[in-house]
Amino acid sequence: MGKKKKDIIRLERESVIPIQKPKIISSLANLLEQTSDRANFLKLCQRIEYTIRAWYLLQFEDMMQLYTLFDPIHGAQKLEQQNLTPEEVDEFEIKFLMYLFQVMDKSNFRITTDDEIEVALSAQYRLNLPIVVDESMLDKRLLTTYFMKHPHDNLPYFADKYIIFRRGIGIDHTTGYFFKSKVNTIIVRAWRCFLKVTGLKRVLFRKSRPHFKNDKKESIEISTEAEQDDLYVERIRVENMKLSIFSKLLSKITIQEPTFDRIIVVYRRANTKKENKRGIYVKHFKNIPMADLEIVLPEKRNPSLTPMDWVKFLVSAVIGLVTVISSLSMPKADIRVIFAILSAVIGYCVKTYFSFQQNLITYQSLITQSVYDKQLDSGRGTLLHLCDEVIQQEVKEVILSFFMLMKWGKATRQDLDVWCEELIKKEFNESCNFDVDDAVQKLEKLGIVAQDSKGSYVCVDLKRANEIIGTTTEEVVLTAKQGDSTL
Repeated sequence: MGKKKKDIIRLERESVIPIQKPKIISSLANLLEQTSDRANFLKLCQRIEYTIRAWYLLQFEDMMQLYTLFDPIHGAQKLEQQNLTPEEVDEFEIKFLMYLFQVMDKSNFRITTDDEIEVALSAQYRLNLPIVVDESMLDKRLLTTYFMKHPHDNLPYFADKYIIFRRGIGIDHTTGYFFKSKVNTIIVRAWRCFLKVTGLKRVLFRKSRPHFKNDKKESIEISTEAEQDDLYVERIRVENMKLSIFSKLLSKITIQEPTFDRIIVVYRRANTKKENKRGIYVKHFKNIPMADLEIVLPEKRNPSLTPMDWVKFLVSAVIGLVTVISSLSMPKADIRVIFAILSAVIGYCVKTYFSFQQNLITYQSLITQSVYDKQLDSGRGTLLHLCDEVIQQEVKEVILSFFMLMKWGKATRQDLDVWCEELIKKEFNESCNFDVDDAVQKLEKLGIVAQDSKGSYVCVDLKRANEIIGTTTEEVVLTAKQGDSTL
């Protein structure tokens, strides 16, 4: 078996800051020489978080209140209690989706595009069955109406039925013998070679058009907004390995696949004649291999034998039948030869069937794992998690930007962007596409950064910054609690 071409994916940086906020604050505080500066900096970080949290509180409360009407479990009862007209319910659900999409954007989640889905599903990892969504079980009215009123660019082809948000990139490794997969790969390669030699490949696959195309001449990519310092990851699969009896066939191997660090799926089930439910499902997953993205799809149909499997059955049966008839028509038919041919044909059909059954077991295992291990939360829990992530990201951006301005005195937006990314790389060994525009906007809103006549940004000193923000409500409450505990 010849050496296979490497399958490379280009992964670009994202805007999410992957470091925990307490680590950022403590590390930056330790870079300050004066004890008084460290104390003032820690107080400022606390006040920045309290203030930003207060800014988002009303919007988050409105979103959570609206979701109580569309919670798949108790939403129907809430709607009945409200006695709302259908037009009012329609208005509320569009408003909820508007809040949800805003929170997704602030949390640096992006809607997956057709190109990204094509790249993700252009290979196989652990899931080797074709997964199809039962579209009759999904509502098309909700998202169609929303995108008509709030247009988005590069929506995927399934955007009328469900939306998949993604954020972050990781790498999954799985080590094992994968003996069955290796044997299947060798059989598939031999089968393709047979079809090529006999000319059957042109006959069977001349009109075949795969749904997902993959240009092997160039590295394929998952696009984000970054342009530099991209990460190239190789997809290591059994199918593109060089297999030989004395090396990899009988030894353990490690396969590798890029993952979507976080996936959120939004959809609504179709209504029936008896029921008209308005529930909106919001499901949150983690560490989903790109090639196995199908496991997060809603309302999946049970897998069945593929058309290719049936073609294999029919071709094998026809070849076996023709060979047997030819053998019987000979003056001296050899029963042993006929028996060997029939055994080979039947054995191949049995092998194809049991391969499907094994893949079905693997699929069921992956679905179970996606529910218990990969699914982080759903519904209200996911929304609360998103709200907190918005606040954490905004706080980290503001603190990092203020620290760099405090260190260097003044900077343009472009310089500040570069400095913050360099600081993250140097101090935390992480890379991201820093969102400087949002950070500067928040700093100006807080009143602790101003722009001079030349377009550069200048910050006030730490003591003055604390005075401008002032004592927050949370600090008053904490002080009162401390006073009560001393009584």
